Amino acid sequence: MNYRYLGRTGVQVSPICLGSDDFGDGTPPAIAENILLHALDAGINLIDTGNLYAGGESEKIIGKTLKDAGRRHEVLISTKIDHAPRKIGISLDHHVPNLPPNVQGNSRLNIIRACELSLRALKTDYIDLLQVHRYYPQYHIEETLGALTDLVRQGKVRYVGCSTFPAWKLMHALMLSEMKGYVRFVNEESPYNLLDRRIENEIIP
Repeated sequence: MNYRYLGRTGVQVSPICLGSDDFGDGTPPAIAENILLHALDAGINLIDTGNLYAGGESEKIIGKTLKDAGRRHEVLISTKIDHAPRKIGISLDHHVPNLPPNVQGNSRLNIIRACELSLRALKTDYIDLLQVHRYYPQYHIEETLGALTDLVRQGKVRYVGCSTFPAWKLMHALMLSEMKGYVRFVNEESPYNLLDRRIENEIIP
């Protein structure tokens, strides 16, 4: 396996990342566990999950598998903070109704809450890469970056990134990090396939 550096960091990751969106929702836990272990054996060391995947089951499956196998040290876990976890079988556009107002989004309150829940679900005391899953205009980016900075300083998170951010807001966040000393996003995880090529307009040089 030829590894690559993750952005400007000194961390080396496999060029192929194992996604786990359907672990526990479409892929039963036993099969998901086998997939994960086979991926590790093949040299894949980057595992992508999220606090909303399968209502939180994806993180739990990954955490249990790595702990039982004693292989946590071999991988980088990337998880995401988003709106509150959806129920199994519910699409991204249809989340659990009647949620309390502060259990979703990019506020300091929700970022810290979601990080603590992910740490417990993943059965680990640190997250290698914590990504803010979406940009919401109602949350000030400085509040978001401030909360992420505190989590890094506390040792609960190693690196931070973002996912599906518009280019202008990504640049705004990077500028604030340079000017005010917040932790810097080390990556942007964007959808990119034959049907969705929007990042070619602004993100890809």
